[in-house]
Amino acid sequence: MDSSLAAEQQRILASDWGGGKSPFGTSWSKFMMWIFIISDALTFAGFLIAYGFMRSISPAWPKQTEIFNMVLITFMTFALISSSAVMAMAVGAARASNPKLAFRFLVLTIIGGFIFLGCQAYEWTHFIEEGARPWTNPWMPAVPQFTAAFFVITGFHGFHVFSGVTILAVVAIRAAMGKYSGDQVENAGLYWHFVDVVWVFVFAFFYLL
Repeated sequence: MDSSLAAEQQRILASDWGGGKSPFGTSWSKFMMWIFIISDALTFAGFLIAYGFMRSISPAWPKQTEIFNMVLITFMTFALISSSAVMAMAVGAARASNPKLAFRFLVLTIIGGFIFLGCQAYEWTHFIEEGARPWTNPWMPAVPQFTAAFFVITGFHGFHVFSGVTILAVVAIRAAMGKYSGDQVENAGLYWHFVDVVWVFVFAFFYLL
């Protein structure tokens, strides 16, 4: 009886869903990346929910079209979304065992990330020159929550973009040296796609609505 039970346990552990070989039928690194993405997504969701609550209880709120340069914001969004499409091409090239092509697409993705960060630095500089601080709203002094939310949400997302660019740079260097795997490029791609999706929600809830 004990031997049959042990054999059954070994069979379960050896299966894709048993936890002994590969939880959920995927690599450990990809599984952990998904865990990180889910936890980070909850953090961003908390920020956006808090922003919505602050806005709903405020007696007035600045009009985004009068404060933000929507042409700049739209260009930033286009650059980031385009970089996500290029990142998908990098993953495909890596899976096809074409490190040179994967390297080129990774470099283009990094350029898109730097374009976004440059635009965001320009936007922050403009805001600071106008007198905006996390505790001061020069356009509507009675609503300091607006600038506080702006610096926290866009700053937190910008940090993620910068981290993503750093990760992509490391993966690109390894691809140029031939020391990479398809999983490494795909995991970096998952993180980059997550950053892009989060920006879509930030763009919609903070800049448009």
